[in-house]
Amino acid sequence: MDRQSILGYILIFVLLVVWMWMNSPKPSQQSDQGKQAAPTTVMRDSVKRAEPLRAKIDTTSRVDPLGKFFAGKNHGLDRTITVETDLFIAEISTKGGLIKRWQLKKYTTWDGKPLELVDYKHGGDLSLLFATSDGRLINTHDLYFAVQSSISDHQVLTGSDEYSLKLVLAATNGGTISKTLRFKNGDYGFTVDVAFEQMSNVVSNFEYQLLWESGLRYAEHNSVDESSFSSAFGYAGKELTEIDAPDLETRPEKNLSGTVDWVATRTKYFALAIIPEQGTSEGAYLSGGRIEAPDKGVVESYGIAMKMPFRGKDKEHGSFKVFFGPADLGLLKSYGVGLEKIVGLGWDWVIRPISEYVMLPLMTFIHYLVPNWGLVIIVFSIIIKIALHPLTRSSMRSMKRMQALQPLMNELREKYKDDPQKMNQQVLNLYKEYGVNPAGGCLPLLLQFPILIALYNVFRATIELRQADFVWWITDLSIPDTIFTLPFEIPFFGVRDVSGLALAMGITMFIQQKMTVKDPRQKAMIWMMPIMMTLLFNSFPSGLNLYYFVFNILSIGQQVMINRQSDDEPLRKVEPKKKSAGGIFAKLGKDLPRLKK
Repeated sequence: MDRQSILGYILIFVLLVVWMWMNSPKPSQQSDQGKQAAPTTVMRDSVKRAEPLRAKIDTTSRVDPLGKFFAGKNHGLDRTITVETDLFIAEISTKGGLIKRWQLKKYTTWDGKPLELVDYKHGGDLSLLFATSDGRLINTHDLYFAVQSSISDHQVLTGSDEYSLKLVLAATNGGTISKTLRFKNGDYGFTVDVAFEQMSNVVSNFEYQLLWESGLRYAEHNSVDESSFSSAFGYAGKELTEIDAPDLETRPEKNLSGTVDWVATRTKYFALAIIPEQGTSEGAYLSGGRIEAPDKGVVESYGIAMKMPFRGKDKEHGSFKVFFGPADLGLLKSYGVGLEKIVGLGWDWVIRPISEYVMLPLMTFIHYLVPNWGLVIIVFSIIIKIALHPLTRSSMRSMKRMQALQPLMNELREKYKDDPQKMNQQVLNLYKEYGVNPAGGCLPLLLQFPILIALYNVFRATIELRQADFVWWITDLSIPDTIFTLPFEIPFFGVRDVSGLALAMGITMFIQQKMTVKDPRQKAMIWMMPIMMTLLFNSFPSGLNLYYFVFNILSIGQQVMINRQSDDEPLRKVEPKKKSAGGIFAKLGKDLPRLKK
């Protein structure tokens, strides 16, 4: 292996280290195992702390915070209505008209338990917030709504069934606030219709908000890893705004003004989004925080609020779609509002297009034919290897020619050892004389770097690989596979759990290095690069390590074939191209006499 190829490997390694440092939690935030996540418990006042409603609260609010319009509404009958579809089981409470439970039927937590997305400690979520004309700030979270007494407490939807549940909060002036939740079997989510009747003299500040305050409940084994994906988003004017709590002390918040298309919050694989009727919103509010969890874990939770206009009419109406389910790229795209942007697939300008329009569609197509995702990755590796064959073949042939030139280069180094400038010039002349490109082994490696990053994002962020098993100990291709745990932690890399596939990938890389490194001065590269790459890839998803393990095996076979072809091929000098004197004008001059005749 020549110096340029070694430089390429080192450069790729440095890029990977820098990129991993930029995209991973700070050391102080990492856990050694990232054990089971604790339930999400971020303070309910996360949305209220910088509340955009500017209500003037008088001194009597300390005595009666509900004021004259909603006095006594914090007492009543708490009734729960269950709505079950093919996709989820939801519980709606008359206390606050809240979503009290949301269990996805096709997914489980990391340890096989039912997957609940609502924080049960909070008592439910999806409330209304507004200011009143008597100076109160009303959050309907703890106020009691009424429903028809005749409705069933358990509704089961099948086929194309739909169901509507109307919850009504009465004010003392005779006005009402109603929330109508409309469910349809086969949809992840529901529609919310909010109606104000005879509330023109009650609601002030020309605004109300639909809130989700408590974030989403965690479902993965590694809470630190899940927190690295957790964020809140707002989308307005085709521009995505994101907030992310960087540490335990910082509580980010963001006010958005103007028409906002949607707000959302997500964990690693699941999301909730509030999508108002197009063009009806007047802003949004995002806030969040981070708290400690057991076993050195961390949990992040985000509150989102959609601000809506209240125009002081006797009847006011607002409509929203609420998505509440898996952060599946195709599912999010089906809403047609850019909701898929919450799925992190890499930098928009180069990596995301590769991930979204090449990697994912190709893997999905293969999965239609091959049910096991591990086998899909193996087939995918073969296809990518075939596609990159011209690049890797060029790189390998270039390295072989550089190896053949080593004796001549050693002679030049010995001959001009006292004149480095002369030696470098003679080496360049030697490259030119034999038609060898010193960057020929480096450039193909660098061109594969975007593919590596795209694959990393696909294997790590897409829900298709969540809990997808392969064989033996590989039970989840979206996380590292562990075969044993060290009694100590390797410095800098933070490695304690050893990945079997990363180890296998390192061994195949060692074999490749052994086949290509022939210069005695570069023998350290045979073991140094495999060790460094193994430590770096140890924390990568097992699906990515499976891909590179298979890719390396194919590369070893390709290298054997090229070695056999090149061993019989003598090293030849390149014949200089002959240039015709005078170029095209001289040729034209020779033809002029013929034209005259």
